[in-house]
Amino acid sequence: MATSANPVDTFVRSGLYVTPVPLPLALGRDIVGRVSSDAAGFKAGEWVWSNSLGHGGRQGAAVERAVVPADRLYRKPEGADPLDVVAMVHPAATAYLALVTHGGLAAGESVLVAGGGGNVGSALIELAVAEGAKVIATASPRDHDRCLELGAAEVFDYRDENLSAKLASAGPVDLFIDASGRNDLEAAVGLLAPRGRIVLLAGARSRPVLPAGDLYMHDRSVVGFAISNAKASELAAAAVTLNRRFAEGGLRPHRIERRGLSDAADTHRRLEQGEVRGRVVLLTK
Repeated sequence: MATSANPVDTFVRSGLYVTPVPLPLALGRDIVGRVSSDAAGFKAGEWVWSNSLGHGGRQGAAVERAVVPADRLYRKPEGADPLDVVAMVHPAATAYLALVTHGGLAAGESVLVAGGGGNVGSALIELAVAEGAKVIATASPRDHDRCLELGAAEVFDYRDENLSAKLASAGPVDLFIDASGRNDLEAAVGLLAPRGRIVLLAGARSRPVLPAGDLYMHDRSVVGFAISNAKASELAAAAVTLNRRFAEGGLRPHRIERRGLSDAADTHRRLEQGEVRGRVVLLTK
């Protein structure tokens, strides 16, 4: 059994994200493992995964044995690596909810992904392309090849002093998602097509300028969401797409760091101090 450690776990622990929790609390929301005994249609020994524990009144996944609500448990596709799956279920489900559930993405539309080199950003690119969208991304130069391999049509250096002009020349986009959490809405709104949407999913402490006139005069919109608020039905819909991609060999993590459950406290410290970048930390028993 394994769980991944995510920044959102530190938000729950610190109180930045206020949510009902049972005390004492086991943290961790993502888990992969085998069913211990027959229950609710699942058979003992089956590989399964979940990505919504450790908040909302549920105990978490950073344990040796976990109890998971049946409506939040999904079978792992045969052949998919369990560690790859648990590394990606949080960023990939976040990406799906941003694109489809809250972004209303349709085939043929265009998406701008800021921060395409990260775990959520790469999942955004892959899933948007799979939905039939054209993707433009910004990323560090070292991640450009990966973004292109995932299907991005164009990739720009996020530090380029002429970035705004280059993005504008690439054409208006229907959907803008900033996985980096910078949330420069003043620049982003101007890149939207009429009725274009911005989905906010990161940057809990950001305080961007909101150009209201450019929003309402062009029927544009901004919506925020946290995966912690997702309904079980929404997560189940995301799981269908994620499992399809896992079965096809997609949604692979860029880099994995493997630690033991006893390293959870130190891992949280490193997450909070920004020492874990570009990789997923897995805690295994």
